[in-house]
Amino acid sequence: MTDQAPAPFTGKPRVLSGVQPTGDLHLGNYLGALVKFARLQHEMQTFIFVADLHALTEWTDPKKLKSNVREIAAAYLATGLDPKVATIFAQSAVPAHAELAWVFNCVARLGWLDRMTQFKDKAGKHKERSSVGLYTYPVLQAADILVYKATHVPVGEDQRQHLELTRDIAQKFNHDFEQPGFFPLPEALTQGPGARIMSLRDGAVKMSKSDPSDNSRINLTDEADAISQKIRKAKTDAELLPEKLEDLAGRPEAQNLIGVYAALAGRSAQEVLSEFAGQGFGKLKPQLADLAVSVMGPIGGEMRRLLADPAEIDRILGAGAERAREVAAPTLAEVKRIVGYWAG
Repeated sequence: MTDQAPAPFTGKPRVLSGVQPTGDLHLGNYLGALVKFARLQHEMQTFIFVADLHALTEWTDPKKLKSNVREIAAAYLATGLDPKVATIFAQSAVPAHAELAWVFNCVARLGWLDRMTQFKDKAGKHKERSSVGLYTYPVLQAADILVYKATHVPVGEDQRQHLELTRDIAQKFNHDFEQPGFFPLPEALTQGPGARIMSLRDGAVKMSKSDPSDNSRINLTDEADAISQKIRKAKTDAELLPEKLEDLAGRPEAQNLIGVYAALAGRSAQEVLSEFAGQGFGKLKPQLADLAVSVMGPIGGEMRRLLADPAEIDRILGAGAERAREVAAPTLAEVKRIVGYWAG
């Protein structure tokens, strides 16, 4: 990258994020992202999309994609996003994402993408069998963010590298086309406590929909009895809970349940641990089960209600896409002018 100090961006604060429509959202998605989207919508202008373009980087059943998009949208709504406040839409409904991604493909450098560790992790030893989209999707992510000139992006540790790439692309575009401050250099919003929720069956593994055991996770659509049973059956150890967090080292399942309790209750992990210090999981689990049911149960009920009316979800997505296109269009038009496209 150039050593030139970037000119400041003078636009309004704006936050953007998205979730891939892979179905089966769970507690980890809720605590790591969705609940924070609901809070952010009241702090700055918010754009939250369903990343159906990104879904194609790996094989996705076309018969399920549309229903998966609706499920993510229902999760957004059920967890507190207000379509009158936040702009909620499907990525594919705004062509400017893909158009800007092509320009950014010509700005980004091959070496930058070669350093992306997520591609290496997902492609494994057979990268030649992976789609080109899987390799270049961080460039599309940059377009997702910058087409709205978003200044803030909620990220977990696994996406920090991609946000740095977005900043590099923005800075290089601004420099190469002599447009100081045209694109912002977006800042990361760290997700804080609850961002990394582990499996209920193995505290060393992140909670995931791909785990073959449904008992490893609490799905957003689980009913109260299922939530309670999964908490009560969660893997633990035989030791009592200590007074200090550092004494939980080497006890991943205990750390996870304390972390889940803290995130659901809006308390610190140390506060929760102090409450249960000297006691076993026979005391913690029933209270955690009740807490999880009280928080997650209504979300599942609302998701089921929303999914029973797909036309209403489509209406909300359609209105959001219209607003998103209105914001993205001027940015794309200006980019076309800057790079010298024929205007007709």
